[in-house]
Amino acid sequence: MRYHQQQRLSPALLVPFSAMIDIEPPSRLSISAAAPSKRKSGSKQFLRLVFLSCVILLFASAGLTQSASSVSPQWKLTWSDEFNGSKGSAPDPAKWSFDIGGKNPNNELESYTSRPANVQQKNGDLIITARKENYTGDDGVARQYTSARIRTKGLFSQAYGRFEARIKLPLGKGIWPAFWMLGDDIDSVGWPKCGEIDIFENIGEPSISYSTLHGPGYSGSHGISKKYFLPAGEAVNTGFHLYAVEWAPNDIKFFLDDKLVAERTPADLPPGTKWVYDHPFFIILNVAVGGAWPGNPDATTKFPQKMLVDYVRVYTRSGESQAR
Repeated sequence: MRYHQQQRLSPALLVPFSAMIDIEPPSRLSISAAAPSKRKSGSKQFLRLVFLSCVILLFASAGLTQSASSVSPQWKLTWSDEFNGSKGSAPDPAKWSFDIGGKNPNNELESYTSRPANVQQKNGDLIITARKENYTGDDGVARQYTSARIRTKGLFSQAYGRFEARIKLPLGKGIWPAFWMLGDDIDSVGWPKCGEIDIFENIGEPSISYSTLHGPGYSGSHGISKKYFLPAGEAVNTGFHLYAVEWAPNDIKFFLDDKLVAERTPADLPPGTKWVYDHPFFIILNVAVGGAWPGNPDATTKFPQKMLVDYVRVYTRSGESQAR
């Protein structure tokens, strides 16, 4: 979700997709132990967890798996939102603020609002809803679509660690959901010098997700990007998927459902450009409508379009503390 540029990334300009690399899960056992529980868990979910626990114990006893501590460093939960607020309530104001209006430098069509019609908590999820409606925002500009964009800017930012969200996406021509981060120095240095980490974006393709870095000299259509194809029979809009980034000094790994999408280091940057992922970033969730990259909605696009976020969780490795 590029911060501001008139021409968005074209799939034709993306780094070619290579075979997906399977690596060890990013400490899922230790993460699960540290993570808050969801109130909405029902009997089916409980039975599923019991079954999975039995499978894990069986494999461990057979010597077929490694312990979480031997796979990767222990993770410590530093920040989360489980979206367990009352039905119809706004996101927690201690954790999230709103982008309001038509801040649409990518030729997007929506007006962002803080209305419950566009963003609310319900049944343990955050729901961001894009609607087709005539709406005039505070900027006085009439637009035909509304949606929401929330951020942790000024409330929470962190350098390094694991940032993850479990999300069920909307899907349609011209619908552009994203889970991404911007450097918290954006107000002083501007974009793209602040850096941008797009953990995932989707542009109406049911089985494809994009993960991208934007920085000085490699932004916009020149962002360092990778597209990931979901396994056969899976789609971004038919169920929840886990989108994550694991970020360390000079190394950023993107994951989808614990499969490695891409790994980026300073060696991946164009010659003469700078690695700017060495300071705290804040989190953004939004659903855009239209734009230079996904194109605009057409007759096939159904409204409203909803993005459901089960949770957002942030971790640090043992001994590291970069939250603020």
